[in-house]
Amino acid sequence: MMAHPLPASPAPSRGRHQWPGKAGSTAAAWKCTTGRVAFGSFANRSTGFTMMSMLFILVALAAMGVALASLSQRQQLGSAGELAAAKAYQASLAGLEWGSFQILHPNGQPACFAAKNITLPDQLSDFTVTVTVTCTRTPGAGTVNDGDTQLAFYVLVATACNIPAAGTCPNGATTEPAYAERQLSRTLSK
Repeated sequence: MMAHPLPASPAPSRGRHQWPGKAGSTAAAWKCTTGRVAFGSFANRSTGFTMMSMLFILVALAAMGVALASLSQRQQLGSAGELAAAKAYQASLAGLEWGSFQILHPNGQPACFAAKNITLPDQLSDFTVTVTVTCTRTPGAGTVNDGDTQLAFYVLVATACNIPAAGTCPNGATTEPAYAERQLSRTLSK
């Protein structure tokens, strides 16, 4: 038995490919070797890889953007809350100073004043602060003797808030996240 001889290798050429054999031979069985990949090969199966990579990157960037926006919002709310708390502290301190003046300025031991609401001007005016100052005197009337000195004791409580309830502080019914309140007390003797 005689084996069929293999066709000769195609001769190298520039630009055109030469097929082995004669016209009408089994040239269709040979693949083109010019560097192009046939349809249905690996190149066509991997074309969606770039799109999936880009989609993943876009989703990751969007998630990072949402996280940064949320963090920024929380920082802004925290900063606004700290500013409101500082203003409430200063307003409460102003209420204590007002109450101390009312007790210490006149001669003798005055009776306690009624609860007073104070609306503050200037730097605290945009805060809408209502300061409630209350006074408690011990003894309620008369004085306490300390040797030759007669004394009366006063306890002042100043409460400042930015969302008053019916014009007074504190407001226990509010659920506002921007609500700020400070309460300071001071004991005086005269």
